[in-house]
Amino acid sequence: MQTLHVNGYDMAYLDIGQGPPLVCVHGSLCDFRIWSSVLGPLTRKHRVIAVSLRHFFPEHWDGIGDTYSIAQHVDDVIGFIEKLDTRPVDLMGHSRGGHISFRVAQQRPDLLRKLILAEPGGELDSSLDPAAKPGAPSPLAARFAASAEKIAAGDIDGGLQFFIDALEGPGAWARTPATAKQLLRDNAMTLIGQVRDQRPPFSKADAESIKTPTLFIGGARTKGMLPQVLHALAAHVTGSTTAMIPGTTHPMFEQAPQKYCEIVLEFLAG
Repeated sequence: MQTLHVNGYDMAYLDIGQGPPLVCVHGSLCDFRIWSSVLGPLTRKHRVIAVSLRHFFPEHWDGIGDTYSIAQHVDDVIGFIEKLDTRPVDLMGHSRGGHISFRVAQQRPDLLRKLILAEPGGELDSSLDPAAKPGAPSPLAARFAASAEKIAAGDIDGGLQFFIDALEGPGAWARTPATAKQLLRDNAMTLIGQVRDQRPPFSKADAESIKTPTLFIGGARTKGMLPQVLHALAAHVTGSTTAMIPGTTHPMFEQAPQKYCEIVLEFLAG
């Protein structure tokens, strides 16, 4: 593990392999360790640089303060890439990390060669979803808030169970392997910051502004808003490619790492 001082914060990261740089941005309740299942295949062709965002492991945050936000994380990823010894980079983000990577591509396309968005998290405005109601919280957001309330009260496992079951369906937490559960526990307090984060919804104009060659990846069995967001953005990002991995849900690169890497490596080589 190494660190890079960015915007007054020491960002931890893994730097493995040789070749064109691929910066990987994790999602909610995760950190750079989440990419472990795909490091082997990806590092055969690329220098993989997996970052941990502000307040995620190895930091053990207390949930206090206003420095956990999409805007802060976008600024941090931009600052991180600017400080690397080589660029442009390929940028890959999953879930919340996909949202962050999308915004980096909007603001600083000069830093990027290609963009990979694995089920980017977020909401759609009325230009992409006519049924969207401005300011109305989604049912999933309400579940996340309830999860964060449990975590803040000290019931870490209870809050995580509520979160994972809301995302993946009833019983998902019980089926989660022990190693994955510990990674979630290590980052549980970040959920407190996330429910306070007022991230802007995606708009049609946002999607049309992306000029970086983009690949969208999804799990064919993912339910809820995530597939809707993916397909809505993909329909308006000019020239983008979409790949859905059969038999997988939101953590598709853990469930089908070989197929995921095949798709990513083919896109990056093209």
